[in-house]
Order: sequence, then C-alpha cells, then structure tokens
Amino acid sequence: MKFLRNNLDKIKPLFVKGGKYEKYAPAFSGIETFLFVPNHTTKKGAHIRDGVDLKRVMMVVVIALLPAMIFGMWNVGYQNMGDGHGFWDYFLFGAVRFVPMILVSYIVGLGIEFAYAIMRGHEVNEGYLVTGLLIPLIMPIDFPLWMLAISVVFAVIIGKEAFGGTGMNILNPALIARAFALFAYAPFMSGNTVWVADSVADGVSGETILGTLAANQQPTTSVYDMFMGFIPGSVGETSVLMILIGAAILLFAGIGSWRIMLATLIGGSVMGLIFNAIGSSTNELFNFPWWKHLIVGGFAFGLVFMATDPVTAAQTTTGKWIYGFLIGIFAILIRVVNPTLPEGMMMAILLMNVFAPTIDHYVIQSNVKRRKNRLLKVKA
Repeated sequence: MKFLRNNLDKIKPLFVKGGKYEKYAPAFSGIETFLFVPNHTTKKGAHIRDGVDLKRVMMVVVIALLPAMIFGMWNVGYQNMGDGHGFWDYFLFGAVRFVPMILVSYIVGLGIEFAYAIMRGHEVNEGYLVTGLLIPLIMPIDFPLWMLAISVVFAVIIGKEAFGGTGMNILNPALIARAFALFAYAPFMSGNTVWVADSVADGVSGETILGTLAANQQPTTSVYDMFMGFIPGSVGETSVLMILIGAAILLFAGIGSWRIMLATLIGGSVMGLIFNAIGSSTNELFNFPWWKHLIVGGFAFGLVFMATDPVTAAQTTTGKWIYGFLIGIFAILIRVVNPTLPEGMMMAILLMNVFAPTIDHYVIQSNVKRRKNRLLKVKA
C-alpha cells in the first residue's frame, strides 16, 4: 500500500488546479478516496442530516451485505447442483455466475458516475459503492449481463444523476434498476427458470415460494429452509438469518433505523393478519400464515437494506414510524392482491419513497402547530 500511496502522490500534481489534467481531478480524487482515507472530514450536516463521512457509512453497509452475498452464492450452487457436493463446489458454482454481475454493475455504474463528476467538476461520491452491490443482489442469477448493464444505466442516469447525484435522488437507485428490468424484460424477471443458473442436474426446480402461492398452491418448504435460505430466489434475498446478521451490523454502527425496520415489520404483520382473517378459496396468498410472509421473498432484505436508505426514507422520528408501517402494509397488500406481482416489497418501498418528503412535511407542520398552541396557552 505504501508503494501505491507514493505513486499516487507523484502523479497527484497533474490533477490539481493548474495541473495538466486538471479537468480529470474528480476522477483522480474518487480513486484516491476509494483506496485511502480522505484527507478531509465532514464539519457539519446538510439540512436535517448528520455530518458523517459518506465513505465510512457506505463501507459499513457493504460489510453488512457480505453475509447475505456469501450465503447467496453458495445457495446458487446448492439449488443447481443438489445434494452430495462440498461447500466450495457450491460456492464456486455461484461465484462464477454472480461475480460477473457485480463487475458489470460496478464498471457501468461507476463509469457513469465518473463521467458526470468530470462534466460537473465535482468529486465522485461513494454512494454507488452500495448501490453497485445491491443491484446484482436483487436480480435473478440468470439475468443476462447486457440487460443488467442497461438497467444500471437507467437507474444511475434517470434515478440518480438526473436529480443531482448522491443524496439528491428521491427513489432508491437499486430498486429503480429492478423495476426497470421488471417492466422492460419481464420474461427474464419472472418464472421458474430465472432463479437457477443453467442447471447442471435434470429436474432442478427454480420455483419460488411466492410463485407457488401465486399459482394457488401451498408450498411444502419447511420453515427452517425458509429462514435459513435453502430456497430459490435472488442471491441476497433468500436467507433471513444472514439478513438479520447484516441488520445487527447496521444497528450496532448506528446507520440503519430500527424504527423503520420495526414499523415495517409491524405493518407487514398487520396486513398479513387481516388477509388471514378474510381467507380465500381462490388465492392461497390470503391463507399463507402472516408470519411466514415476513420470511419469504424480498420482505426481510427490503426491510433492512432498502427501506432504511437514509436518502430516500423519512427523516423525522414520527415520520419513520409512519413510513415503515405503510411500507409493510403495501408490501403484503400488493403481494397478495396483485397476481402479476407476487413480490410487493419493491413497489411498496418505491411508492413510499415518493411520499417520504410529504410525510416529513406534515409531521414537522404538526409539531410547529402544537408548539404554537402551547405558546399561546402559556401567554394566556
């Protein structure tokens, strides 16, 4: 690392003001701060957000994602190869198919970020460190790489840079990429074959639990397999245990909002209980036990890593409770009543991303009104 540091210091004068490659200074700065500690610290926050170092926040989130990612790569191999193989056989099978998705996501996404930084003359933000990993984690393992690249382009340009870059976007960029892929390439985002990668064994089924329920059949998968993640699905979304480990890391670091997580859990439970009470003879999702809704599909992953996005989520304390509760409500509502979208977490979070500023506005106005009334009573 000392060798790398010394060489960067030698060429750094070329990229500072007045240097030969001054216009590429943002790109050089982005590479430098990615490899080493930034030479400046945050002094104050913006608006109502804290003054924290973005790079450190992003790295903690990446670390929190690692358990789900590592297990997910192993699970890809397990779902394809079946029993009778070793850990490394499963893991390498999954890694060979998943690592290219990560590379495409980062190369395309960071390439766009660097281009915009150079055009605008500002430093490269570290926000894509997390987004670049989230996108492949929530995509089917068999998703074509060129489609992934186009989805990333749409998410970064339309969902992020169009609003001014990191911290300015109103929608979660990773979910925008998945939503774009869902509507643009629907056959590659649904069905039984997209959740397994070129099966090496005959008879391997890629049908998810929600897919089985949408077909009006009750799944036979055990609760243990649901919780541990020994089921088909997106790489990062199958194992609730690994997701909970990630949640513990985020909460310990003070990055994830426990209020949003708990409120989303409560909202999903309430909606699930309502559907269980109604019941249905034509839609098995109504009859699926409410607590099982919380451990299948993308509910747990969305609750921990998507709903708590500090940029697109509600910022006020009361607003976080409302925001999270409504995400839980809408996630199960969409999942159950819309046969074309058996997974509703993505749409629920994107919907509430749009209304998060409105929720905060009315919470703040309510507080202002209450304090005004209190002041009037004191004067009276």
